Amino acid sequence: MTATLYVCTTCRAGEVLEEDAPRPGALLHSALTEAGAPDAVEIVGVACLSACSQGAAVALSEPGKWTYVYGRLTLADAPDILAGAAAYAASADGLVPWRERPVIFRKQSLARVPPLPCLWRLPNE
Repeated sequence: MTATLYVCTTCRAGEVLEEDAPRPGALLHSALTEAGAPDAVEIVGVACLSACSQGAAVALSEPGKWTYVYGRLTLADAPDILAGAAAYAASADGLVPWRERPVIFRKQSLARVPPLPCLWRLPNE
């Protein structure tokens, strides 16, 4: 399977911008795309991840794995984002050991969502 690195292209990263000014999220998406996706990772721009107060934001997801949302990212973080995406893609369940995560993924996680099948189970099942 392929992991997906979603990048919010509308993130303003807390900046007040003119309407036609490039968004920090769009610039981050361009930097990640230009650097090239790691093996087994697809980079996809999305209009909004609803992390507006914490942008620029990205999310990592793959069927059957935990999903993560990370925020407060900058262009300088692009290499670490790609390294973290590669580690996520190589994991069996999306749970990359703490010390193997880039520091930005340790400190700037906004959410961790269980794999979708878990949402349909009752607590006692």
